[in-house]
Amino acid sequence: MLYNVFMERLKEIREEKGFSQEQVAKVIGIRQQTISQYEKGITEPDIQTLKKLCDFFDVTSDYLLGFKDYY
Repeated sequence: MLYNVFMERLKEIREEKGFSQEQVAKVIGIRQQTISQYEKGITEPDIQTLKKLCDFFDVTSDYLLGFKDYY
């Protein structure tokens, strides 16, 4: 259940801030296909990548993982 929240919130925050999957991937040092897989629920990030995503989007991990409804 939490993973469904993560994939939805990742896509939502990315689109809300106006970034493409490719832009995000390039900045945090992963492939665009990996971002796509996260958003589709195919795979999940490791802790280091989750931290990079939080830093990039300026949100908390609690928000991305669905523990809080605000960032």
